[in-house]
Formats: sequence, C-alpha cells, structure tokens
Amino acid sequence: MSMNGEYLRVTPAELERALTDPEWAWDLAAESQDTQEESEPATAAARHFTTHQTWHLLGFLLQRSAFPVDIVHGEEALATDHWGYGPPRYLTPDRVRLAADTLHRTTYDQLVQGVDPSELTKAEIYPDIWDSPESLEWARDLFTSLAGFFSSAASTGHAMLLWID
Repeated sequence: MSMNGEYLRVTPAELERALTDPEWAWDLAAESQDTQEESEPATAAARHFTTHQTWHLLGFLLQRSAFPVDIVHGEEALATDHWGYGPPRYLTPDRVRLAADTLHRTTYDQLVQGVDPSELTKAEIYPDIWDSPESLEWARDLFTSLAGFFSSAASTGHAMLLWID
C-alpha cells in the first residue's frame, strides 16, 4: 500500500461546515474522489487532486526553498481523526491564494536546482527511489498539475483540505 497526498477544494461555507462536522467532510472527500474516478475532469475543473507518492519529495523541495505555505500537509488541523496516515488539515482561501501566486512564480527546475539524490536518501524521503539524478524528474508533471489545481482553487476563492492517504 502506498501513501498519497490528497487535496479537496472546498468553498468557505463548506470549510466552516467541515470544521464543525469533520465526518461530513470525510464523506464529501470520499464522494468527490469516487465521482472524479468516473468522470476524470481536467485539473482546473477538478475538485479532488492527488500528488500520489510524490507528496514527500514535493514537501522536501518546497521546504528547502522556503515556500511560504505548507501545501503538502496543510497548516491548520481540521480534525483529530485520521483520514489515512494522520488527521486532515486545511488551508484558508487566503493561504490558497498565496500558495497559488507563489507556485505561479516557481518552476520545478528552481526547486530541484542543486539537489543531490543522496540528500533525499539521507532525509528518508518516501518512497526510497533516489538512486540517480533522473529520479528527481519523477514529480515534475505532478508539480505542474498541482500548481494549476491551486491556481484554479484560488481563482474561485476556495479553501483546501489536505491529507495523506
């Protein structure tokens, strides 16, 4: 079983409801995932997004670059119940907007510049595949899609729920 980074766009009203009723939020996330598996919308139109197993690498690279928002784990606790590998967290619409603006100005090449794969092995970045410089390319496409997902969420004033599943 693998660990995957998961994201769900929510309106401010849905975020408020999720904060008072995390079980409702869990059901909304599950329903959104199921719906998208059937329809496969474009990233900009998607409500749910996954970075699959690249979440840990992306977190390492973003933290290393002093990214201003934790877009891998979220910043505020949503609930104490685990939605996989820990409790869900969230980003407010303002933090989503800041993340989207910063992602727009950040390239994947900037993130991986000067990174030696041995650093990833030493830091125990999941999964353990860091045997060559080419392994850093693994997350490029998902980083680009994640930036588009955040941009779309920011443009509509959405908040974001995040969890590792």
